[in-house]
Amino acid sequence: MKQLLNFIPLIVFFIFLTIYDIFVGVQALMIASTISFSIILVMYKKIDKVELISYLMVMIFGGVTLLTREPNIIKWKVTIINFLFATALSVSQFIFKKNLIQKMLAKEIQLDITVWNKLNLIWIVFFIACGTFSLIATYYATDDFFWIFKVFILPAVSLIMSLISGIYIYRNMSKTTDNS
Repeated sequence: MKQLLNFIPLIVFFIFLTIYDIFVGVQALMIASTISFSIILVMYKKIDKVELISYLMVMIFGGVTLLTREPNIIKWKVTIINFLFATALSVSQFIFKKNLIQKMLAKEIQLDITVWNKLNLIWIVFFIACGTFSLIATYYATDDFFWIFKVFILPAVSLIMSLISGIYIYRNMSKTTDNS
């Protein structure tokens, strides 16, 4: 349910973008994001850091886009969020020697530290790739392609990456269990 509530603002944005223009789409995105954020807060009684960061980025980049009337600013949100996630995972693992993915999932899943570190590295590369492709699409693709990329392709690729991660975790859980 939570994922659906997080995805609905993108669909609302895409509909208004298609019918009207980028600026009406951004306004619709900001309104839909606020409604979605509020519903999540009421239903779950808390907001994850990722959801809060994403919401704040929509409000900041959306607001600046509307104030400056520069449509590329809202496109930067995707790139920056992906690079922020890659940076957070990298800094936590390589500087602080803490694995954020392990920290998020370790209560439910027992894996060897090498498996957690590989999984973390895979997600770092994934976020860097998504940020890079988003940056390229911002400046070298048509607006129509960029928004299809943002609203449909990136979420689909993220879902596939999550499924691949789940399979990787499952295969390594059985190895960890067998070794115990």
